[in-house]
Amino acid sequence: MRLALAIGDGGGVGPELAAKLLSHPEMRDRDVIVLGDARLLRMGAEQAGVRLDLPVVAAGDLPRDLPAGQAIVDLANCAPASFAPGQSSAETGAACLQNFAAVLRLAQAGIADAAMFTPFNKHSMRLARPAYVDEIGFIDATLGATRSGREFNVLDEVWNARVTSHIPLREVANRLSTERILSSIRLTVEVMEGAGKPAPRIGVAALNPHAGDGRNFGEEDEDIIAPAVEAAAAEGYRVSGPIPSDTVFVRATRGEFDAVLTMYHDQGQIAMKLMGFDRGVTLIAGYGFPIVTPAHGTAFDIAGQGKADLGATLAAARLGLALAKLNPPRKRQGALARDWATAPVGDAPLVEA
Repeated sequence: MRLALAIGDGGGVGPELAAKLLSHPEMRDRDVIVLGDARLLRMGAEQAGVRLDLPVVAAGDLPRDLPAGQAIVDLANCAPASFAPGQSSAETGAACLQNFAAVLRLAQAGIADAAMFTPFNKHSMRLARPAYVDEIGFIDATLGATRSGREFNVLDEVWNARVTSHIPLREVANRLSTERILSSIRLTVEVMEGAGKPAPRIGVAALNPHAGDGRNFGEEDEDIIAPAVEAAAAEGYRVSGPIPSDTVFVRATRGEFDAVLTMYHDQGQIAMKLMGFDRGVTLIAGYGFPIVTPAHGTAFDIAGQGKADLGATLAAARLGLALAKLNPPRKRQGALARDWATAPVGDAPLVEA
């Protein structure tokens, strides 16, 4: 199994975490192809106090058989002198976009089995590409996907899937539909079963306080969410809800559910980060290969200090490789385009559907 690793935002802890991951005893003998600026990785190794000596592979050589072990494709796209540590910048954002597109293209071509990135900063990425909204939209545009995937937050004890993600809270209710929720339930089951968790039990969170309290606090729970849960149960899924969001994670941690489906981003993120900030992994699924990253951000406040905790990053690498191993073997899709590592992503609208 080969992991394609994109170096994250140079202004944060992304380079440091990449260096710590590559030097970890568990990863030293793994097949990992790193995408990004070799100068950033050297900077990260200095911050982490580790030593790395990765061979450099030319982008044009990647379609051929690669040697075992770790290597880097030096994209030379983000000189450390071009940005200030601990701050967003268009320079680091542009490099992250290029690194991310590169690992996605490698996985799509079957040259890597899983894609991973150390933390990106969305503000930096938007400074470089104003159309950028979130990872899902960018992946869709990069891969030409016909179906959008979904983000999952993963801990050993419980998974979290969500119906909407990076949108303003005031827009959530208008984006919900019975079909969208039902589709999210189906995808959650598909992904979890592909991860070796058959027939998962899913608790579906309500949108409103007290699950609407008999329409006293809104009608979405009874008119949109409940019909989706009923339809999913009729299809044979083990699903319950809508359950008030102030208790659904309590019930999950007590063993009643394997996953919680939430209606919006922070409805699940707050609970998951409280349960396991240093272990949480974000999994983006639905594209034929796993895409993983630590669930925390770029930590600008400790950038360059060597303090970044490797726990969630190592957990992400473990999950990505484990899921890739469970997936059916994938064949290479032929030669990459000559400019695959530097080709821009098209200007398709990058908004959450």
